[in-house]
Amino acid sequence: MSPQDVTVVVLLADPDAPTEIAHRLARTLSPALADRSGQGRRFDVKVVSEPFTAGTEDPHTLMRRIKDRGSAEDWDIIVALTDLPLHAHGRKLVVNLSHEHSLALLSLPSLGLRLQTRARRAVEEAVLGLAGLQDTGAEERPRSQRQHRQPAVRPTPMHKGQVGEEETDDLRYVASGPRGYLRVLAGMVRANRPWRLVPGLSKALAAALATGAVATVNSTVWSLAEALSAPRLVIATVGSVALMIGWLIIDAELWHRSSEGSPEARQRARLYNTSTVLTVGIGVIVCYVGLLLINVVWALFIINPQVFTSVTREPLDATDYWTLSWFVASTATVGGALGSGLESDEAIRAAAYSKREQERRQMAKDDHDDQRVT
Repeated sequence: MSPQDVTVVVLLADPDAPTEIAHRLARTLSPALADRSGQGRRFDVKVVSEPFTAGTEDPHTLMRRIKDRGSAEDWDIIVALTDLPLHAHGRKLVVNLSHEHSLALLSLPSLGLRLQTRARRAVEEAVLGLAGLQDTGAEERPRSQRQHRQPAVRPTPMHKGQVGEEETDDLRYVASGPRGYLRVLAGMVRANRPWRLVPGLSKALAAALATGAVATVNSTVWSLAEALSAPRLVIATVGSVALMIGWLIIDAELWHRSSEGSPEARQRARLYNTSTVLTVGIGVIVCYVGLLLINVVWALFIINPQVFTSVTREPLDATDYWTLSWFVASTATVGGALGSGLESDEAIRAAAYSKREQERRQMAKDDHDDQRVT
């Protein structure tokens, strides 16, 4: 056991985003906890990264896993972090707490867009609540008679949820309603880190840039751009971006199909797929805007005003540069969709929870096989 005045806190984090968040939290968590707890208490914060959610999204099963994982270690408090959207009794889980076993399970997507800030506050509240109830009488009293420290930070629409007598946890907070759904969805997209998709589309961007460079100096494209109205340019933009998103999802096999027929499984599948579409969509839109700006610069450099006027019978002005670059960006995006077939699927698949879950299962299987060999 740890010294009496030192509380060992372990952040048990799933690989990828939860582990990165846990490491950032660990840098400042010890002094923050010591400052808020007072009484000269010290906290030793450690980060353990492993795929503890592999193969299941059931909170009850996960709490048992966390309990079993900590039983063989010299840990006082365990706070588990996952980027999976968890559900309990049909509600979206925010945090599970077991004061008896000093465990907490935090579903990061339920914290919304301000993930790092809210995760820090939620972890602090969980640790302080669990640390303040490690008295000898707490475990002997019936669950219904225990008094638990309430979190000081409870972002709406978070409220207490139903806890079964057979479950490991004794306090639960869930998110419900449209605001809860939107918060979880926003948190899933945030945890997916859509900006990582842009470097993963290097070959698609190269194909799009090559297509745009050629199209910009094509006289037929000049004439088409001059003839297109703003509504048609908008339709071309939406169509090309949608084509790119659809192609990436199909080509990288990102669409999640649930093997279960329960309402919760269908709800999870809808969340997974919606977050994947939004994540890939944000990445594609960022690429589109970058492509548009590059096309504007290229057009300003390469197009000869006299030649353009002789072809289109219209004087070249700033609006023409913009319209041409806009149309070329949409055309080039279609070329980029074809080029995306040359990409490694790793960066693209990182945008889908279902694929990360498969990776976690494989990691858990590899660890199990290694233990059997040794």
